[in-house]
Amino acid sequence: MSTQTAKWIFWVGTLVSLALFLGLTVDTHRQVRALTHADQLTEQVVAGKRVWHQYNCNDCHTILGFGGYYAPDMTKAFWRRGGEGIRAVVQDPAAHTTWRKMPQYAVTEQELAALVAFLQWTSEIDTHDWPPQDVKARRTGGAAVALGVSAGAALFKDKGCFACHKLHETGGTLGPELTHVGAQLTRAAIAKILEDPKQVNPKAVMPQPAITPDERNQLAEFLASMK
Repeated sequence: MSTQTAKWIFWVGTLVSLALFLGLTVDTHRQVRALTHADQLTEQVVAGKRVWHQYNCNDCHTILGFGGYYAPDMTKAFWRRGGEGIRAVVQDPAAHTTWRKMPQYAVTEQELAALVAFLQWTSEIDTHDWPPQDVKARRTGGAAVALGVSAGAALFKDKGCFACHKLHETGGTLGPELTHVGAQLTRAAIAKILEDPKQVNPKAVMPQPAITPDERNQLAEFLASMK
């Protein structure tokens, strides 16, 4: 191979590589903005990120691949627990954690609202189903599908039920697992528990849910379908 041919191959290869690099760089910036829905970065979301760092949440939790591995990943925590579930854990960690103890922080209502907003925004980032345990309705089978089609399932998340109860390997362990509760209790029995847990079981630690009669019926219908 002549020196002239070698130079020609070098410069063509360099220019092609440069063009590919620039093209991929532009596409990456375009994709990142779309996948992270940056247009929804409100002041409250930004404030929530500051709260996340102020209380050193990354020391124990991972989020978007960064942080400690002591406590659960929080990238899609809003999908798993909903806003009320996150509030319940932060306000009273001892009642909603097991052997992995979370400290009690003096988080204000304003800070807590901002933190929930931040985690809600984070949960909508398209991470291509990573971490693998955190998926939404795209996952087939189990509670994830129900969350996509059932009003009762959406209420189960939004009202913070995941903070204490587990469905298909997702949720807390303070209360009974409800994956197959429909095979054990009728819809009427479930509705009665939701109406007043302590009336059914005086030793119940479950608080009376702040739900309307319609919401109670939707939750009971959803849980009765879990068999």
